[in-house]
Amino acid sequence: MEEAASSEASFCLQKFTITDDSKDDYQYEEVPTDDEFSIQEDDEDLSKALQTIQEQAEDAQILALQSVLTSEKSVSEIPEAMDDFFCNFLVRLGMSRTLDCFQTEWYELVQRGVFTAKDIGLVPTVYTRNQQLEAENMRLRKDVENCKLAANKAKEAFLNMQKERDFHRMHHKRVVQEKNKLICDIKRLKAHYASYEPVLKQLTEKYQTTLRQKMLTSLERDRAVGQVTGLQATLQNLESGRAIQIPVTKGHECQRKKGLEGPTQKALQEARQQKILDAESSSYDPVKDVEKKIGKRYPKDSEFPVDTQVNPYLVRAKEYTQPLKSGEYKLSNILKVHDLAVSCLALHPQKDIVVTGSDDRLWKMWALPDGNTIMTGEGHTDWLSGCCFHPSGTQLVTSSRDTTVRIWDFSKRGCILTLEGHAHAVWDCSWHSCGDFVASASMDNTSKIWDVNSERCRYTMCGHKDSVNSIEFLPFSNTVLTSSADKTLSLWDARTGLRVYTFCGHLHSCNHATFNMKGDTIASCDSSGVMKLWDIRKSVPILSIDAGPHPANQVVFDHSGRMVALASSDGSVKVLPLDFGQLSSLRGHGGQVHSVTFDGKAERLLSGGADGTVCLWT
Repeated sequence: MEEAASSEASFCLQKFTITDDSKDDYQYEEVPTDDEFSIQEDDEDLSKALQTIQEQAEDAQILALQSVLTSEKSVSEIPEAMDDFFCNFLVRLGMSRTLDCFQTEWYELVQRGVFTAKDIGLVPTVYTRNQQLEAENMRLRKDVENCKLAANKAKEAFLNMQKERDFHRMHHKRVVQEKNKLICDIKRLKAHYASYEPVLKQLTEKYQTTLRQKMLTSLERDRAVGQVTGLQATLQNLESGRAIQIPVTKGHECQRKKGLEGPTQKALQEARQQKILDAESSSYDPVKDVEKKIGKRYPKDSEFPVDTQVNPYLVRAKEYTQPLKSGEYKLSNILKVHDLAVSCLALHPQKDIVVTGSDDRLWKMWALPDGNTIMTGEGHTDWLSGCCFHPSGTQLVTSSRDTTVRIWDFSKRGCILTLEGHAHAVWDCSWHSCGDFVASASMDNTSKIWDVNSERCRYTMCGHKDSVNSIEFLPFSNTVLTSSADKTLSLWDARTGLRVYTFCGHLHSCNHATFNMKGDTIASCDSSGVMKLWDIRKSVPILSIDAGPHPANQVVFDHSGRMVALASSDGSVKVLPLDFGQLSSLRGHGGQVHSVTFDGKAERLLSGGADGTVCLWT
């Protein structure tokens, strides 16, 4: 029994060894440090499992030795009686009838006094020891079975880990190959792109040069036509003895009165018409032929005027006196016109009348300089952001945060047209000089050209990457200027809705931009208070002035183009005479200044503030 138990114990205490195939012939590839790939975790789990089995075997051995020592101590100290030994033996074998007979006969003999328990003695130690060893042997066999099961499970796990390792090795090789292939493709594409980059750069330079030449040609043409017109007017004045008259533009053709046309202008027009007739007769246009037969798709659409018109106000601008020095403007009157902030204002083109728009959703018409209310307009459902008079002064266009543009007729004392199409707040609006088109700028990153006669959107100008904050037509032209929160200014062709040029240079959101009367200079301001002047011919900034750090909300030229005014959020109006170059501040508002404008001769300056007042500076 002892030899069997010791053999079983020695089998249990054997170390379960697993062959290590780490020293195989596999050649590992070099993996870059940026590849987060590792297979060491599986080997660590396997080693942990083997270590756990060894610890369990050692613990079992220690417990077995302790139990043996304890059993020896109990046998030596508390020997078992002979009758108890036989009873336990019979109970263990299940011999209940024999046990009853033994107990009956045993106790009868003890009662008769034939013998006593002391005479019989104790069970020899060897029997007790054999029983203990047999019990220990049974327990060790159970432990061996458990160890075998654990070893089989560990072996299966080890085989699975080997398969997973091989799979991951193969997958890693495939990934490395794909990565190398992609690297080669990227290098090839970079080289291919580099071969095209000089050509693209050259084409871009040619495109920019062509745009500048086009703009210069347009300006030179306008200047030449203006000189011809001036000579015609002078000749007519000498012949008839009358003073020069400034033509009043009416209708969508925006042409001068026939009475002021000289023989040179008539000859030019006749030649142009003859050239158009010859072109039509020599070339067949199927689109025009269909339009002649079935009419236009939108018969009410207005025609854009030609771009050869002359700004009649240029003649008047030469008669203007030198602008006042900035220090000579003084506050003459403060008009409380609204309960909330004045967000925009516009001067009537012919009379001393001003219109103001406010955050109280109203626009009001005032008489200057006393400030008597002439008319009030209600209809917008949110604050007003912009307003502009019709060139004839009979109508008004307003824009609002309620995403609409409304046209108001003073004779009808109400809104006659509501233009809807923007997705977010409309920041600004502007009339075309012919009076048939309206432009609007919105927070939805777009600007639109609206046809007043057909009451529809002709073009949606997309290109800015952020909110379009202001919009303005170049006087007597189809060119549109926009400023955006994407820090750029853009010139657009209203006839096609396409962008002509983009001015870059501001470091913050552009809040407003405007032309001078001649149309050769642009003034812009941004949210950091920086004001820039741009030369359209050269497409570069010619002057930059920091009037910050407070945001600049609006910038405007006087009619002579020699003075610039800036509405600032610090509560002041900044005035810059370009001839002197000294910036000064006019203070009179109790809050931010949102809008500013000059009158016709720069003798009066108006500003609207967040305190609901309009300040008159003379």
